[in-house]
Amino acid sequence: MTPPTVDDAPRPAPTFRQRRIDLGIALAIATIAVLNVFLARSAGLFASDSAPSVIEQLGWSLAVMLPLIWRRSRPEVVAVLVSIFFIGGQVRGAQEQQLATGAVFVAIYTLGAWGRDRRRSRRLRLAIIAGMFAWLAVAFILSHDEITTDGTSGELPPLLAAVLNAIIVNVAFFGFAYALGEAARRQWQLEVRTAELRAAQAVAGERAVIGERVRIARELHDVVAHHVSVMGIQASACRRVMDKDPDRARTALTAVEDSARTAVDELRRMLGALRDTGGAGDEPPTGADLDRVDDLIARAREAGLTATCDVYGDPVPLPGSVSQAAYRIVQEAVTNTLKHAHATTLDVRIRYLAGELELDVADDGRGAVPGAGGGLGLIGMRERVAVHDGVLETGARSGGGFRVRARLPLSRELTGAGEQR
Repeated sequence: MTPPTVDDAPRPAPTFRQRRIDLGIALAIATIAVLNVFLARSAGLFASDSAPSVIEQLGWSLAVMLPLIWRRSRPEVVAVLVSIFFIGGQVRGAQEQQLATGAVFVAIYTLGAWGRDRRRSRRLRLAIIAGMFAWLAVAFILSHDEITTDGTSGELPPLLAAVLNAIIVNVAFFGFAYALGEAARRQWQLEVRTAELRAAQAVAGERAVIGERVRIARELHDVVAHHVSVMGIQASACRRVMDKDPDRARTALTAVEDSARTAVDELRRMLGALRDTGGAGDEPPTGADLDRVDDLIARAREAGLTATCDVYGDPVPLPGSVSQAAYRIVQEAVTNTLKHAHATTLDVRIRYLAGELELDVADDGRGAVPGAGGGLGLIGMRERVAVHDGVLETGARSGGGFRVRARLPLSRELTGAGEQR
């Protein structure tokens, strides 16, 4: 069974505030209609031998206006009642025309905008409009002999002109009421779709964050496991040669110290930022190292881009997690360029600055990657940069194209080693 779409879904009932607004507006219009009846009587608009009493005139006016109190709560019932009372008042010659006509317009519009069942509201509106035109035809048949021909100077016979005028005005009147109701309902549907898309985007973003953290956790596991393994090998070597070769033992202990410091630094950086979701089905990443950026550039060239990669400053040994994060950031930026940018050139720059590693990937494409504000690839970049307390900047370049710039802090020991070299 196909689930209902937002086009077929019933519109929810109005809120308490909306019902209160409808009540206030309907009572205000009813009050004005009552005043208008007295003004019309005073102006002689109801002057005839068969004119109904003032009580009946007021009753028909209130019967047309007061149902608007429930126009959004019961749009189908209100539209039918307003139409019946409107025609009834005209049959009795007691109809207050100006505001009553507006009430019919509002009832038909509201039925289109707030009808619970879209198909039923369409059929009901068309039936009401057909009934109004039927009454119009009956009214012309009953009163055509009252149309005067004295003093007319038009190109058409008076009766034909009156009929055509009434048809044109009523088609425009009811057509606009119908179209406005459809437009209001489409606006509501658009708002519903927008809310659903935002909710779906938020869920997808959360899943992307969790997935990216799991991947980062696996990479961290590989890095820490490597250092722990090195520590075990060096410690074993130290134990074996401690008595025979103290210098070699001292070198092994130094390596153990360095590996332990690096492993602890990696763990401290990631602690609290990752969660274990048990996604053991994916293969662990391999070859994710900043030294392999040239492979990415080669792939970009094979795809037809004019790609360059330049390194500035004195390279320093990077912790495994930093090197992997840097590689993944460049990889995602290059992938976005290949997929979305329609670029011809790609410029990758790696800068070893004082206290930080800067990655700068720029192209000359169309200047904005689809989903740049919340794309899953950029979410992954932000997560990797945030884990290392770095900064990520993305956006269009002033001269055209798109740029990704990431800065990852480096420890003092690493930058000091680079300066000594």
